[in-house]
Amino acid sequence: MITKKTATNAKRLAALSTALLSNCYEKEERLAKKYGLTQTEYRCIRYIYEKPDIKNKDMAQKMSLSASRLTRIIDGLVEKDYVIREILPADRRSMRIYFSDKGNELIKKMNLAYLKVHEEILSNIDPELHEKLLIAMQSLLDTLEKWLSDKNN
Repeated sequence: MITKKTATNAKRLAALSTALLSNCYEKEERLAKKYGLTQTEYRCIRYIYEKPDIKNKDMAQKMSLSASRLTRIIDGLVEKDYVIREILPADRRSMRIYFSDKGNELIKKMNLAYLKVHEEILSNIDPELHEKLLIAMQSLLDTLEKWLSDKNN
């Protein structure tokens, strides 16, 4: 049985998560523009950096893209000389994607800018709340990932 307080908090959480997601997309869009990338190219580069061995099928799914759309995005990143694509001989539908020298320089700059944005955000929050905020966000992420992994949801 869900209490009235839980229902009220659920409404607040829903509103906050919607606003947070919207603001995160805008943050991502601004960072992408700074480097002459589309938001999707920016996200793709971040995925390649964070999960260098991710398969293109898994990346497309995580990014909510069709395989053909992801291929076009990667084509653009190859054309811009940020990534190198290598078709895997064992499975011609799969590819290994890694950064070129130019891409490695870009990701270094992007990571510094990404960190700076989050430092600026934290600088506007009482330092005594930082650890509690991070613990709560990690708990929320863990719980959401658990909920998502449950095939009944």
